[in-house]
Amino acid sequence: MNIVQKNPISTNAIVISVAVLLGAILITLAIVGNSSSSRVESKNLVGIEKKDNTPPPEEAPTEGVVSIANDPVLGKKDAPVTIVEFSDYECPFCKRAFTDVLPQLKKEYIETGKVKLVYKDFPLDFHANAQKEAEAAQCAFDQGGDSAYYQFHDSIFSQTKGNGTGLALTELPLIAKKLGLDQSKFQQCLDSGKNEKEVKDDMAEGQKVGVSGTPSWIIGKSNGDSIEGKLIVGAQPYAALKEVIDSALEEK
Repeated sequence: MNIVQKNPISTNAIVISVAVLLGAILITLAIVGNSSSSRVESKNLVGIEKKDNTPPPEEAPTEGVVSIANDPVLGKKDAPVTIVEFSDYECPFCKRAFTDVLPQLKKEYIETGKVKLVYKDFPLDFHANAQKEAEAAQCAFDQGGDSAYYQFHDSIFSQTKGNGTGLALTELPLIAKKLGLDQSKFQQCLDSGKNEKEVKDDMAEGQKVGVSGTPSWIIGKSNGDSIEGKLIVGAQPYAALKEVIDSALEEK
């Protein structure tokens, strides 16, 4: 009788191959599971645009004082409470605040004369067009005051995709034209960099009071050309801003 002997080397190789395959499958499942978990967790984070793309820590609002002299105002100048928004025209979380939060603020507080909004620029350096967009809005302000500024502001946020280069710079003069601004004056203002310092001064002031990303808000009562209030960082839900606004309105 012929006896066929098994090759121990071949058997060991098969066992090792199966073990490696099973290990690879388990590692892949673990990665997919962690990835899915991360995606779910990220949806629950407060939105904020920072250069390192990290979420902000949970922290209580802090106090801040900023100037509001010569800045564009939306609402009644003598409104008892002021909101100062530090924002970036290409920040996706700022666009979300524009579409989801600002309409409610307008309806409940700004249009009723309880609150005025002051916009300050905070263009992040990894958003290629944000600086010039901010300068362009200031050029509109130079020509037409608060009304022209916020029309320009609304047009940028409505058109951009909020991804760093969502709005081509060639579209800025087209917005000016549509709003009836003097084309020649607008282009000269934009090309000259006249408002570059104004925009950078806003950013420096924000950094001084603790603004670490966009959007950020300071809410409080104005004292002439300045405001002292609570600093809130992140694209907070409307309810979070409402709580601080109502508290400020109740203060005597």
